[in-house]
Amino acid sequence: MRLVVKVGSNVLTKRDGTMDLGRMASLVGQIACLMGMGHEVILVSSGAVACGRSLIKTDIKLDEVEQRQLFSAVGQVSLMSNYRDLFSRHSIHTGQVLTMKENFSTRRDYLNQRHCMGVMLRCEVLPIINENDTVSVTELMFTDNDELSGMIATMMGADMLIILSNIDGIYDGNPTMAGTKVIRKIEPGKDLSRYIQLGRSSFGRGGMLTKSSIAAKVAQEGIKVIIANGLKDNILPDLLEHPETTVHTEFVPVENGVSSVKKWIAHSDGFAKGRIVINDKALERLMEKKAMSLLMVGVTAVQGEFEEGDIISVVDSSDRVVAVGKSAYSNEQAAKLIGAHDVKPIIHYDYLYIL
Repeated sequence: MRLVVKVGSNVLTKRDGTMDLGRMASLVGQIACLMGMGHEVILVSSGAVACGRSLIKTDIKLDEVEQRQLFSAVGQVSLMSNYRDLFSRHSIHTGQVLTMKENFSTRRDYLNQRHCMGVMLRCEVLPIINENDTVSVTELMFTDNDELSGMIATMMGADMLIILSNIDGIYDGNPTMAGTKVIRKIEPGKDLSRYIQLGRSSFGRGGMLTKSSIAAKVAQEGIKVIIANGLKDNILPDLLEHPETTVHTEFVPVENGVSSVKKWIAHSDGFAKGRIVINDKALERLMEKKAMSLLMVGVTAVQGEFEEGDIISVVDSSDRVVAVGKSAYSNEQAAKLIGAHDVKPIIHYDYLYIL
């Protein structure tokens, strides 16, 4: 089984923001156990910024981006050094992969990353993934490493994504209130808006809203997603060996997932170069269970500049984004063909993902 394990900053740091090396050693031992059971593991680890912040102090006034760049540059070295030393005790080689959101924007870069990690796995090297905060800027950052882990899981065709946080899962109410319970299974399409707490973690960028959104999306692509408490001893082996008695939230995957190309497109909505507006009839056809391409006859407007092969958004008459896909036309060509019959689809079904 191929597993992607995401470890959040609140799992790896103490309350004062310093690295919890004891917890880190425990998680490394658990991952080594999973690998000893024959599982392939990809680790997506936060902690570089928190680690750097605890190591270096400066009197120079820095803005938010400058702080992230400085602390991540210093902290990433220490973070990987700790991982290398800890995994070496289990005779496991590790490799670092730093990536940015824009590296997922083109199919070529996407496949290059997948090939790199695939080689590492074949050679029994554990990939440790993190966002390259030293060169990322605010508008091109991942929401947090939950989003990154979801993209890695779909890119690498993982069987399961495990998101470790500092709580047991998604609760059916306020976790601080008596009688509140963890929702053990979430079926595809379930609305979780009334359950989600909007607060963010102390040392990370994200919160449970991001985790649940990413988890639902990845499960929709055919990958099981688990949210569990990384502060609990032996949590990773217990999730695999004793799932019935280990408290967690599982997002049940759709039985027939989407193709690898559609998985890439599903996470490319943030890279859309332009938009097309469709009428209500075209929207109705898109939402049918039968596979359908998007035809020019249903397009009412073309917005933005894009070339053939670029990712574009599909919006309905209410300006709601309903799909994303790879355009078969440039914006100039598409504008001339609005409402046309008997021409090739603007987005073929194989390159169309319904949101």
